[in-house]
Amino acid sequence: MKTFARWLLAAGMVFAGLSHLFWARTEFQAQVPDVVTDLTHIDKDAVVVASGAVEIMLGAALVVLPKERRRVGAILAAFFVAIFPGNIAQAMQRRPAFGLDSDRARATRLVFQPLLVAWALWSTRD
Repeated sequence: MKTFARWLLAAGMVFAGLSHLFWARTEFQAQVPDVVTDLTHIDKDAVVVASGAVEIMLGAALVVLPKERRRVGAILAAFFVAIFPGNIAQAMQRRPAFGLDSDRARATRLVFQPLLVAWALWSTRD
């Protein structure tokens, strides 16, 4: 069960990463908090591309580095925590993206981020 969950998470990460790079770049820019671009002087598109590349690498690592899966799971969980402020910013600033065009939809999405953290940790533990 954990192996299936880990591979499903890996596939989801690679898919999400590819979407960052290709068909959903504009949508993901709605999630980049303004403070990130203000502090780093990196535009939102570059942040989206970089996070997409990280998602692809983490997804692939879940599969191709089985001896490191516990470490990769912890890194992925930390990544999910690190991007959570972007989800909060989208909700607080009422930015529509990915069909999240209501306060309720954006708030519901916030609930799922801790579940992703738990999924990453659970599926990579023995």
